[in-house]
Amino acid sequence: MEQISVSNWNEFMALSAELDGWAFRGQQDVRWPLMTSLSRYLSAYIPDRASWRAREERAIRIFRRKAHNYLTDPSVLDNALRCLALMQHHGAPTRLLDFTKSPFVAAFFALERATGDAAVYALNTPRLWTAAPHTDPGMDRDHIDPRESGNFTRFYLPNSHAIIWIGEPTEMDRRLVAQSGTLVVPGMLDKPLDEILPAYGDSGALLKQIVLPQSMRDEAMKALYRMNITNATLFPDLDGLARSIGMELEMVWPVAAGS
Repeated sequence: MEQISVSNWNEFMALSAELDGWAFRGQQDVRWPLMTSLSRYLSAYIPDRASWRAREERAIRIFRRKAHNYLTDPSVLDNALRCLALMQHHGAPTRLLDFTKSPFVAAFFALERATGDAAVYALNTPRLWTAAPHTDPGMDRDHIDPRESGNFTRFYLPNSHAIIWIGEPTEMDRRLVAQSGTLVVPGMLDKPLDEILPAYGDSGALLKQIVLPQSMRDEAMKALYRMNITNATLFPDLDGLARSIGMELEMVWPVAAGS
């Protein structure tokens, strides 16, 4: 993984223009590994890794068995990726990593609550779209597609394949659309993304970590606010509106008070 540091918003803008077509993920602490919420949860609380598969299967089974009570269309639970995306949307730990096609949306998620140096990860999706692990060239994106029946159980639940899949559910929810979102599905839960990617070749060419120093937060958040990138637009519901009030306080109140 290549690490790049920028010192101001203009440098980030220029760098992002060079990464056209890539996917991006913002994390508020540069020290955090690039791991899924399920990986972090299991690593923290379940030392017996041999049980991880059974626990993940059970979590999905419980969600499917009960979620239909809250859905107008329970058929969304039938497809593995749609079910996982719905679980992720509502706060369950899953093996999905949220990425976005917008470097600016990623910068917002990285900086909004940052109290130190943050990071935006850039993933070379154009190159990975047709790539396969060197040790198993038959495992290309189409072959391991988790939207296809049986593939999630076959390729992902065993937690033994150094693979990743990038894409979206066939039907995308409003948040995924608003965030220009895309999903990364890793085949291994006990490794961060940067340790899986070497199976595809030079990880430095596939993944970049862009370090955003705390000193640029104020400038960047004001620029993102002017671009109408806020919680209210990224989460188009009442929760998003409520979450956006903090930024309204930060950006608008000092001006109003000064006047």
